[in-house]
Amino acid sequence: MESLVSTAWLADALGTPGLCVVDASYYPLDPSRDPAAEYAAGHIPGAVFMDLAGLADPESTLPGMLPSADAFASRMALLGIGNDCRIVLYDSTPHRTSARAWWMLRTFGKTDVAILDGGIGKWRAEGRPLETGRTAKDRRDFTARKDAARVRDLGQMLANLASGAEQVVDARGAKRFTGEEGDPRGLASGHIPGSRSLPMDRMLNADGTFKDKDGIRAEFAAAGVDPARPLITTCGSGVTAATVLFAAHLIGKDDVALYDGSWSEWGKLPDTPKALGPA
Repeated sequence: MESLVSTAWLADALGTPGLCVVDASYYPLDPSRDPAAEYAAGHIPGAVFMDLAGLADPESTLPGMLPSADAFASRMALLGIGNDCRIVLYDSTPHRTSARAWWMLRTFGKTDVAILDGGIGKWRAEGRPLETGRTAKDRRDFTARKDAARVRDLGQMLANLASGAEQVVDARGAKRFTGEEGDPRGLASGHIPGSRSLPMDRMLNADGTFKDKDGIRAEFAAAGVDPARPLITTCGSGVTAATVLFAAHLIGKDDVALYDGSWSEWGKLPDTPKALGPA
């Protein structure tokens, strides 16, 4: 299974043994949206609801931080996602929150996982079938082992300021990066010094599908990012950073790390250096 699958592919594959379809919709900055209710009102047949909002470290004061391997495995098992499943993720958001779910699954060792190109928006636009209510499945065995190389923490990000060993790519909007637009969480403005701005929406076409490989490469080049060099993605809270990370994966770069605390951590701390203006 490819990492990015089409609506036509999924329509043909529905009901195939071992295929698990997962709704990974999440609206961290829009409390008016209820992804669980929207899922219940209409989802791809057989899909389960991941609840990304609740799949986080309960001990952290930062939003949506990666949970423990045990907590992640328990949630997947309860959803009926087993070690032998092929997983297709989708969402209903403009930010492609399914990429965050994809990164989490990959970080915990699951490799046979894909994103539905265009999400449920494209599925609906094509008049494909929907199911209402909540899909329940039998518990399955799921093993999770965290790959620490896929995650960066504050200490590593501070060390990278001095070494410059890894490029840092910021997936937030350009005006949030420069500081022209305030942070929606009320944090400091600006960006991590030395980082490059590559808003996640530049990875997508107008219909919400991902750009082709040449298009993605062109966006990385325009942002001054060299995919041949080590790379870390960051954003506001580790969500849209995963979209840029997934786009890098599509062009063959599979060793990208994500700064999970992102600006929610960096911008909150008074002693972390902040830069304003363009990269």
